[in-house]
Amino acid sequence: MFHTLQHLESSPAVEDCVRAIHALQTDNGTATTTTLAGRLGVTPGSASAMVKRLAELGLVDHAPYRGAVLTPTGTRAALEVTRHHRLLETFLAQELGMPWEQVHAEADRLEHVLSEELEALIAAKLGDPDHDPHGAPIPSRDLELPLDTSVRLGSLAVGATGTLTRVSDADPEMLRYLGEHGIGLGDALEIVDRQPFGGPVLARFGETVHPLGDLLADAMWVEVA
Repeated sequence: MFHTLQHLESSPAVEDCVRAIHALQTDNGTATTTTLAGRLGVTPGSASAMVKRLAELGLVDHAPYRGAVLTPTGTRAALEVTRHHRLLETFLAQELGMPWEQVHAEADRLEHVLSEELEALIAAKLGDPDHDPHGAPIPSRDLELPLDTSVRLGSLAVGATGTLTRVSDADPEMLRYLGEHGIGLGDALEIVDRQPFGGPVLARFGETVHPLGDLLADAMWVEVA
């Protein structure tokens, strides 16, 4: 496998940024300076400066008011660091028993120093998984993503049924909330009501109906029955 990051003036900040842009493009279609700043936990000015740096490295194309778009080289770099990150999350959860709300932050710290040799050993130890503990797809060794046909829970109509297949790892408090309420990947669900005027979505998991606010409902993905 050709390792893009080894041939760039890479740094943890560059790697974090390309991975964040790829996640935003995948989930939202675009990566604006504002959404990128929120994802990275930095100011919009800092996010804008980083995007300019990525453009200099040939990793993104950027136009005012259009957001950052990864180039083919940038996409490959993002998929490499995403593979590192999600394999580490899976290892921490599966082999070390770390709660799913904690593995994201730990993987953030470790992904930048993971060698390709150790990555291969971890992947083999885990049986070459294709999804991480939050249900997000893990790029293959050839940096290809498995097909994902899931949709956001918040987009479902009343009466829709399906299986929870993925939850965003961006907010550990959301993951902790779901865990405390016994909601996890693989759970069957049904949308039983939607409250008007921005009210919560009411979703039945098992025998319990849970009110899910917009932020949480849009951070959950469902494979529709």
